[in-house]
Amino acid sequence: MSTPRQQLANALRSGRFIAAPGVFELISVKIASQMKFDALYMTGYGTVASYLGLPDAGLATYSQMVERVGHMCGATDKPIICDGDTGYGGLLNVKHTVEGYERAGAAAIQIEDQEFPKKCGHTPGRKVIPVEDMVQKIKVAASARESDDFLIVARTDARTVYGLDEAISRGQAFEDAGADIIFVESPESVDEMETICKSIAKPKLCNVVDGGSTPVLTADQLQALGYAMAIYPGTGFMAMGAALRDAYGHIESTGSSAGLKTPVYDFMEFSRLMGFEEIWEFERTWQEAE
Repeated sequence: MSTPRQQLANALRSGRFIAAPGVFELISVKIASQMKFDALYMTGYGTVASYLGLPDAGLATYSQMVERVGHMCGATDKPIICDGDTGYGGLLNVKHTVEGYERAGAAAIQIEDQEFPKKCGHTPGRKVIPVEDMVQKIKVAASARESDDFLIVARTDARTVYGLDEAISRGQAFEDAGADIIFVESPESVDEMETICKSIAKPKLCNVVDGGSTPVLTADQLQALGYAMAIYPGTGFMAMGAALRDAYGHIESTGSSAGLKTPVYDFMEFSRLMGFEEIWEFERTWQEAE
């Protein structure tokens, strides 16, 4: 039986389009795992927000994030592509990060070319390190992994500040350096997306951010442009935020959950999702044995 890491690598090699929803804590992992996704995406923004209540601005440490990688990957049999920010430092840090993420169960690691402290994608003022430095990071990452099925996603944030040509040039350098998937962040039109896909040979990843700078297209449209994969990092936690705001607002205004119009998970079904059936079965077995 293939491992989650092999499943992702095989899906990518098969040419099947991969849509990966963003997961950010264990409930989101459990829910997404019940569905027919080829992969999940551990969003840095959502993970930092849910775990620390802080913005995704380089404030979370490697230790905090690799712990979350382990928890999320341990809770599902789906492959998870995990956000590794800038690699948390220089070349030695990148080596340590790749080894740690692979050991924690990630199917792929995403590393970006931003200066430290990084900023969330689709936000202004992002600066990038020299392309030569990022190429070295990718080479170190490729050398540090134990399995070739552990994929390296190389992201450039050059488009917003430095323009499309610089972003594409970096993407080409990253594929030459050994990255498996190229992630050009924040293209601003369908024409730009098409140009990116025509200019880079290796599989391309599109970051779909509802309300962001990149057009939101259908899976068929993305695949027709030449993308192999799309991630949806914020859709889940923004939907959760809207649902919580509505539900809590109803309780605030009425003092009760009676009449709540926000969709609510069935309590017993949710309990089963969390694994309570095993607890109930354990209790039945050992109570009968007494």
